[in-house]
Amino acid sequence: MDPNFIKPFITSIQNVFSTMLQLPVSIKDPTIKTGQQPFDVSGIIGMSGDVTGSVVLSFPRDCAERVVALFCGQQVAFETADFNDAIGELVNMVSGNAKALFPSGRKVSISCPSVVVGAKHSVARQSDVPCIQIPCVTDCGDFVIEIAIKQRAAADPASTDAAATAKA
Repeated sequence: MDPNFIKPFITSIQNVFSTMLQLPVSIKDPTIKTGQQPFDVSGIIGMSGDVTGSVVLSFPRDCAERVVALFCGQQVAFETADFNDAIGELVNMVSGNAKALFPSGRKVSISCPSVVVGAKHSVARQSDVPCIQIPCVTDCGDFVIEIAIKQRAAADPASTDAAATAKA
């Protein structure tokens, strides 16, 4: 995976958390994810366009509760839609800001976020896309951002022209 697609997520997670939550984030060394690591809360965003794949922000429950409380300015019950919305908005902000930092000329869209809440779950990913796991450390606890994206292969100009002619 191109490091130019990882660095924006590191910058974004630090910027979003320091700006929106006043919570500094220390980044540990990114690694290639092998196996599954269970979490209690995960926010997931899909990416499409010149880059395809997914971004997952995963927390243990206690860390997620603290982060959501800082984000919302008050305690939010774990079992509520508001809690899920807050996690979804955090992964949306991190992904959107990272997308804006991608190398110029990249056309990338992000999906609406999905949130998974449940003790010791894991999030599956495409088997043909490497996943980079970035451990994050805060005063609220540790969490992980997982980036499983790849550049879409450039279309063959001849097949693009043929498809455009067929539509006309």
